[in-house]
Amino acid sequence: MLQRKPLVKVVRSSRGLRRVSLYYGNASKGTEQAFNNTKVAEETRNIPIRYQPSSGSFILDTIRYATSSGRVDSTFKPPPKIIIDGNEEKPPPLYKYHIPTNTFQKVILSVGAATAAILDPRRADMVAVLGETTGYDALSKLFSKMIQDTEGQKILLDKPRINSSSLDLNELSKLPEGTLGHAYIKFLDDNQVTPDSRLPVQFVDDPELAYIMQRYREAHDLFHTVLGMPTNMLGEVTVKWVEGIQTGLPMCVGGAIFGPLRFKPKQRQKYLSTYLPWAIRVGKSSKLLMNVYFEKRWEQSLAELRQELGIEEPPI
Repeated sequence: MLQRKPLVKVVRSSRGLRRVSLYYGNASKGTEQAFNNTKVAEETRNIPIRYQPSSGSFILDTIRYATSSGRVDSTFKPPPKIIIDGNEEKPPPLYKYHIPTNTFQKVILSVGAATAAILDPRRADMVAVLGETTGYDALSKLFSKMIQDTEGQKILLDKPRINSSSLDLNELSKLPEGTLGHAYIKFLDDNQVTPDSRLPVQFVDDPELAYIMQRYREAHDLFHTVLGMPTNMLGEVTVKWVEGIQTGLPMCVGGAIFGPLRFKPKQRQKYLSTYLPWAIRVGKSSKLLMNVYFEKRWEQSLAELRQELGIEEPPI
């Protein structure tokens, strides 16, 4: 019977960064010997890997490993140039909807998206582009935090999606009042939003980081639900502060800083005296919301979940 306990070692790549290679415990003796002779860095991690029972033999998998500094050593490499009959062909996309861009193109996209978003904050498409073109470092650090958390690892392995195709919204609406599932449906209904409103990621040149960005977008309404914040300007800015502190995404930080400029005097007073201090406390002290596998917690009490995550009672 195939043993699924992995052996994990962190080695240095040619670029001086760390890499994790995972071998199942019943690998051949030669493989185990070569593995054991590998020069090992100071860290080791027990990171689970996807099981493929159809292989019929030991499974070797290599994944990225985030170092303690937050930088990610990616074993992923963009597809090389493809030459057919002397002509260069475009490599296949890294994921559905992916549009490869170079640094210069990303700068142009960032400037254009930022300008459009400032002129019209309702341009969700421009806000999405800005988040993708400026978020690589923050997404890398998020990968680091998620891969070192049991629940976060599971999310990265399963890659669940949050939309009307993956969720049974009717069944969630039947859950008892006070549960996360019931509260989520109530949030969608009260604010007339749908889980299908999130745009697909296009400009992140790494499939793993692209998924993290997609997960952030699709979980945003669940962040609102757990934090108890509506979708008005005050609620959005409050959520952006929590997201900005936890994720470091420039898009979130910018929304948190510049969003209050549109507040009316009464909103600004309430924001400065109550909402901003609350958001900063929650952002710093609560568990990373990106590490919450919400789909496994629909029947959990919302009050219990907030207590588990260290979220103070919302100031609503």
